[in-house]
Amino acid sequence: MHEDYFRVTSCQHSGSKYTIFTGIPIKADSYKINSGKYIVSIRCENQSLPIQPSVGQQWRVRGQRALKAVQAGDYELQQHLYNDPAEMECTLPETGEALIRFIATEKAFTGIGESKARALWEAFGSDLHSLLQTDTEEHRECLRDVLSDASIEALYNGYAKYRNLAHANWLASLGIPLRIQQRILKYHDERTVDILKANPWALLGFGMPFADIDTMSEQLGFEKSAPVRLAAALESAIRRQVEKGHTYATHQVLRPEIIKLLGDKDLVAEVFANGYLNGQFILRPQTGTYHPTAQIIMESVVAKRLKTLATITDEDESVFKALTEAARELPYDLTEHQLEAVESSLTNGVSCITGGAGTGKTTVLRTVLKAYAALGYEIHAVALSGRAAMRLHESIGFFTMTIARMLREEPISPSLVQPKHLLVIDESSMIDLPTMYRIVTHLDPSVRIILTGDPNQLPPIGCGKVLSDIIESGAVANVELNIVKRQEGSTGIPEYSATINRGDVPPSLSFGAITFHETPPERVVDKCKTLYAESAHNTQIIGATKALVGELNLECQRLINPGGQRLEFKLHGDDFFIDLRVGDPILFTRNNYTVGIQNGSLGVLSSADRAFQGDQETFGVVTLDTGEEIDITEDVFDCMELGYAITLHKAQGSQFPRIIVVVQKGRISDRAWLYTAITRAEAEIHIVGQVSDFEVITKAESHANRRASFLRELLTERKRDSGVV
Repeated sequence: MHEDYFRVTSCQHSGSKYTIFTGIPIKADSYKINSGKYIVSIRCENQSLPIQPSVGQQWRVRGQRALKAVQAGDYELQQHLYNDPAEMECTLPETGEALIRFIATEKAFTGIGESKARALWEAFGSDLHSLLQTDTEEHRECLRDVLSDASIEALYNGYAKYRNLAHANWLASLGIPLRIQQRILKYHDERTVDILKANPWALLGFGMPFADIDTMSEQLGFEKSAPVRLAAALESAIRRQVEKGHTYATHQVLRPEIIKLLGDKDLVAEVFANGYLNGQFILRPQTGTYHPTAQIIMESVVAKRLKTLATITDEDESVFKALTEAARELPYDLTEHQLEAVESSLTNGVSCITGGAGTGKTTVLRTVLKAYAALGYEIHAVALSGRAAMRLHESIGFFTMTIARMLREEPISPSLVQPKHLLVIDESSMIDLPTMYRIVTHLDPSVRIILTGDPNQLPPIGCGKVLSDIIESGAVANVELNIVKRQEGSTGIPEYSATINRGDVPPSLSFGAITFHETPPERVVDKCKTLYAESAHNTQIIGATKALVGELNLECQRLINPGGQRLEFKLHGDDFFIDLRVGDPILFTRNNYTVGIQNGSLGVLSSADRAFQGDQETFGVVTLDTGEEIDITEDVFDCMELGYAITLHKAQGSQFPRIIVVVQKGRISDRAWLYTAITRAEAEIHIVGQVSDFEVITKAESHANRRASFLRELLTERKRDSGVV
C-alpha cells in the first residue's frame, strides 16, 4: 500500500460511474509542494468519493499505485496512478497559503480572488474558520472590514459546501455512494452522523438499498433482530411494491419480500407486529393494507381536487351556443356519441374523453377547445413528451407544451385580465400518480381539466394508474368513443389495433398498411435492420427488452452509418470516443431540464465538433425532433444512447410515420404492450416475429389490471360521502 497527499489541479472527467482527477503532491503537515517531480492521478468509482473533486482541494489517497512517465512540456514527470484506491479523504486546508489558494481557486467561492483571500487570512488567521462555521450577523460584521456584503455571501455559501467534510469522509469510509451522501447531508446537515449511528436504515429514504445498509450496519454493531432493522425491512418491501407501480401493498404480498430481505422467517412475525411503529407508511386496520405516506397523501390530494371540480357544472345557454358554433365549423357532422363527448366536456369542471385510435378523440377535442375559447377560456394543452406536444398542437391548433415545462412555469391561476382557464392533458394514460399530484397542485382549484387518452394502453412507468382509476370510479364524467370509422384510403391501423385490444387475433396478420414478417428468433435482428434501411429517415424500431434494443442499435448503426464522424473528447490528456456518430438517431435517457431534455427525448447527432462556450467545453450538437439544438457537455454524455431502436416505454406518447415492432414472448409482452406498440404508427407498420408468439401475446391479459391503486376507492368514498351514489 502507498499513500500520497496532493492538491487537486485538474478534474478531467466526472461521469455517471467514474471520476478522474489529478493533483500535485504536498507534504502531509504543510501546504508546501513536495520536492519530487511527480503528479498524482486518481480514477475511481463515484460512490467511493466523499465529495466531488474540485481544483484547490487537498486530498489524501492510499492504495495500490502504478508508476508511469508523462511528458509536461520539456520535462518528464512521474505519475502516481491510483485506480480505485482503498482510501480517499478530502481535507479542507487549515492554514496559510494552502487556504488562500483554495479559496481563490475553488469555484464555490464566487468572486473571491487571491487578494481578498489573502486579506482574510491576514486579518483573522486561524480564527477565520470559527467565523465561518456559524453564519451570524456578528460574524458578518467582523468580515465587513475586509469584504463587501456580496463577497461575504459568496464566502459563506462556499464554506457551507465544506462544513460537513468530516462527515462526508466518514460516510465514504462506510461505502455510502456520493450521490446519497450529498442527499442526506443536505437534509440532516451536522446531525447526519448521529442519526446514522442510531439508525443506519434511515438511508433507505435517500435511495440506498436495504442489503447495502445491512452490510454497513455490521460495522456499526447492529444486531440482526434490531427493531430499526425490522421496521426498515417492512418499509423496504413496501417501497419495492411502489417501484412495481403499486400505491399500496397487502400482508400477503409483503411477506415473501421481507423473508428475502431478512433471510430469517422467525423474524417476520415480529416485523408485522411492531414494524409499523417507525415506518413511513400508514396501516389501514379495516383492510390490512400498507400505504406509503407519500403515495396516500398524493392520492388524497388528487381525489379531493377531482371531486371538487366534478361538482362544477355549467349548462347555461351560452355553453350550448358555443357548442353549436364550434360543431358548425366542422366539414362533417359529429356522431351522436361524439356530440355527447363534446357536451360532457363543456358542461363539467373535469371530464375525460377516452377511446382507441380512429375513434375521433382529436375531432371531439378540437371542437371542445374551440367552444371553450369562444367562452373566453385560456387554453393550456400539455403532453408528456416533446414529440407528443408537437403532434397535439398540429391536431388542435392551440399552443402546447410538455408537462415538465408547464411545471417549471408560474402556477396557472385566474387574474383580472384572464379569470377562466382550462388545462388539457393528452395521452393521460401515461400520467403516473406523482405527476398528477404535481399537476393539480400547480393549478388554482378553479382551473378546469380535460383528460384524453386510452386506458387500454400500457400503464405509466411510475406508480399508480390515474386515468383508469378515474374512469372506473365513475366520479368524473367520461365518454368513451368506441366506434372506429373506416375511411377510404385509411391505413387499417385503427381496426387492427381494436381487434388486438379485444384479445382477438386479426383474421389477416398482414392488412392495409400493416405487414407481418414471419421470422425465427435468430433472424429477427437482420430482418429489422433490413426493413429499417428501406426508409431510415422516418422509421422507428420498437422492442420489448433493453438487450434486444441494444443489439438492434449496434447492427443498424453498422449498416446505416458505418463511417459517420464519431463523438470524441479528451480525458487525462488521452483521446477517447463514444461510438455515437454524426447522423445517428439519439435517445436521451434522463431528465435534464437545465439543458432542455427529458427521459425519452429523441433527436439526431448533427455535429461532433468540439468548441468552447465561455469556460465550458462542448463536444457536439444533438438536434431534437422538436427542432431545438442541445449542446453536448459532460453532463449530457452519460444519458445519450443510440435511438434506431427504443423500448416501448420510451416511445409511449409519441407517434412515428413508420414503425417496426418486434414481437417476442416474455414477461413484458402482453396484450397492452402489443396494442400500445401498434398505435405508435401514423401510416405504416412492420411486425417482425413468429405467428405463435403474436397469438400468445394478443391473448395475454394486460399486466396493468394487476396494479394495486387506492385512488379509485378514495374517489368512490368521497362520492358516497357527498351523498351522491
